[in-house]
Amino acid sequence: MLLSGLEPGAEVEIPMPGGGRISLQVWRVEGKNAAYVVKDSGDDPDITNGVKVFSEASWGEGEDVSFVAGEGVGKVTKKGLSIPPAEPAINPVPREMIREAVREVTKKPVRVTVSIPGGEELAKRTFNPRLGIEGGLSILGTTGIVRPYSHSAIKETLKCTMDVCLANGVRAPVLAAGNIGAKAAFTLFSKKPDEVIEVGNEWGFMLKNLSNYDLDCALIIGHPGKLAKLAMGEWDTHSSRSKSALPYVLNLAGTLSMRFAEEPGTVEGVFAELDDEKKNLLAGELSNRIRGSVVELTAAKFLVDVALVDMAGKMLGHSEGDLNRWRK
Repeated sequence: MLLSGLEPGAEVEIPMPGGGRISLQVWRVEGKNAAYVVKDSGDDPDITNGVKVFSEASWGEGEDVSFVAGEGVGKVTKKGLSIPPAEPAINPVPREMIREAVREVTKKPVRVTVSIPGGEELAKRTFNPRLGIEGGLSILGTTGIVRPYSHSAIKETLKCTMDVCLANGVRAPVLAAGNIGAKAAFTLFSKKPDEVIEVGNEWGFMLKNLSNYDLDCALIIGHPGKLAKLAMGEWDTHSSRSKSALPYVLNLAGTLSMRFAEEPGTVEGVFAELDDEKKNLLAGELSNRIRGSVVELTAAKFLVDVALVDMAGKMLGHSEGDLNRWRK
């Protein structure tokens, strides 16, 4: 369209990163050298399924294909990602796909503006705000084809979050079991979002990766129903892939001479039955066991503190030592 003014046909064929080609249905944007495709995520639970992804071409400068973040496409603001700060959040493989497709048509310098209307609002439901990508979504991928949601995708996102955190000078990250732990880190320790990594269930993956970095220390914070599993040697804490923490916590409470008229059905229920002194005692002992297990897994590469909170984010207790350093 930019070269000749001709409209594209109903489909455009493009090269793929691993070789081969694919045809995509495209729609012309009237009055512009632009067109869009509609993303089809198949059965992947992707919030961008069905969005329109626009590309507009204009003549550039120099010799290369350059990229501009249009409406709904984010810009990188932090170090640690595969794209440097100030650049559009279009990853290396998508850039190469675009570059190769452009070069099949012209050798002249071309500026490509990618837009996703509504992308800025959708991005709030992704990891982008934590990764320092502002203003919209990222253009991601390594194959050009959507793959179903998987453990590998989760781990890659966690690795990316960790890289950004450490590349921006954080040497004492807070590892939260989930939203409860993250909120507690913000309220109890006044931590900034940049300092907190939500690990979810992938504790083995995260801790082993962190062992490769030069850290000072790490604070592990979250609900005992999740984190007690680390003391049990369960490093994937998803309920379908790990044992319940309740028997372990009840047994530990028993060793501390804590008795219950009726056995609680949840770990939260165990602590709800105790007065503040006993809550602190049980949470302290459990935190020490969690810390010991983590230190063993990471070969004591960095100091570890553990803090346990209830469902409301209230502190139950923590491992031995002074947690005031985390309030600085």
